[in-house]
Amino acid sequence: MLRSMKRIPSLDGLRAISISMVVVGHWTSLRYHWEVGGAFANLGVRIFFIISGYLITTLLLQERSRSSTIQLRQFYVRRAYRILPAAIAFMLPVFIIYWGQLRWYHMAAAALYLTNFDPWHPWFVGHLWSLSVEEQFYFLWPGVLKKWHAHRTAILAGVILFAPLYRVACHLLKFHGRADETFPAVADVLAIGCLLAIYSARLPHIKTAWAWLMVITVALVPVYVAAVHFRTTPLLLLVLWPLLHLSIAGLLLHVVQSPYWILNLKPVVWLGKISYGLYLWQQLFAYGPQHRNWYWLFAPVGLASLSYYLVEQPMLRLRQKRQVRERAYAQAA
Repeated sequence: MLRSMKRIPSLDGLRAISISMVVVGHWTSLRYHWEVGGAFANLGVRIFFIISGYLITTLLLQERSRSSTIQLRQFYVRRAYRILPAAIAFMLPVFIIYWGQLRWYHMAAAALYLTNFDPWHPWFVGHLWSLSVEEQFYFLWPGVLKKWHAHRTAILAGVILFAPLYRVACHLLKFHGRADETFPAVADVLAIGCLLAIYSARLPHIKTAWAWLMVITVALVPVYVAAVHFRTTPLLLLVLWPLLHLSIAGLLLHVVQSPYWILNLKPVVWLGKISYGLYLWQQLFAYGPQHRNWYWLFAPVGLASLSYYLVEQPMLRLRQKRQVRERAYAQAA
C-alpha cells in the first residue's frame, strides 16, 4: 500500500511548492513587511491540507477495498511512526531553549496537537497549529469513514457547508485571527481533498486551459487577502476561499493525471520529501535578526535534512519491519 502511494506522480513536487510558499512567504513578509508573502504562506498550508485529505482518504479506501474494513489501530500506529519522531525531535530542544517564555499549557497543547486551540501560543510553536489540524483530522476521519462509509459523501458535503458558516459566526462574534486556526474553520479544506480521493477515478481529464484558470485563481486570492489586510470579508468567507480550495483540488488532480516533468525532478522531489521537517524547523529562523539575511535558509534546510535522514527514515524502516513481522505472525496463526 505504501509503495503504491509513492508511485503517484507530482505529489512530492506539490509539497515542494507548498513548503517553498511557506518559507519564502514568511521571509518576505517579515523582511519587507509584505503582506502578500504572508498570504502565500497561508496558501502553502492550505495546499498541504488538500494533499493530506487526498492521500489519507486514498490510503483508507485502498485498505477497505482490499480487506473490507479499516484497521484503526494499525492506521494510528503508522501515523505515529511517521509524525511523532520528527515532532519530538523538534519540540524537545525548543521547549528547553525557550523554557523561560513557555507556560505549561503551551507545551501541553503542542505535545497533544492542540496548538490551534491555544490562542496565546508564542511564535516559535505557532506554526504547529496546522499540524494540530492535520492530527485532529487523522484522529477523526478514519473512524468516521469506517463507521459511516455509505454516507461519506454526505458527511463531507456537510463539513464543506458548515465551515464557511462557522467562519462567518467567528467573524460576527469578532473572534478574529487565531479562531481561523481552529479545526472547524479549515475542515472544509481537508474535506475537499477527501472528496477528490473518492471521486478522482470518475472525474474527467482536466485540460490545460482549465488548469491555467485554476492557477490564476490560486494566484489572485492571496493577493486579495493581502489587499484587505487579512480581514474576514463576506466575499472571502463565502466565495473566494471555497473557489480557491476547489482550484487547488483541481490542480492536484491535473498534475496527477498529467505529470509535469518539473514537479518530478529529483531536487524538487527531494525538497518535497523533507517538507515535513522543513516546516517544523523554518519557524525558528523566520523571526528575529536572522530573518534579515537570505542565508538563514540554510539552517532550517540542514536541520530538515538531518530530521529526514536520521529520524524520519529510520523510523519508517522500523515501521516497515514491524508490518512484516505482524503479517508473518498473522499467516502463522
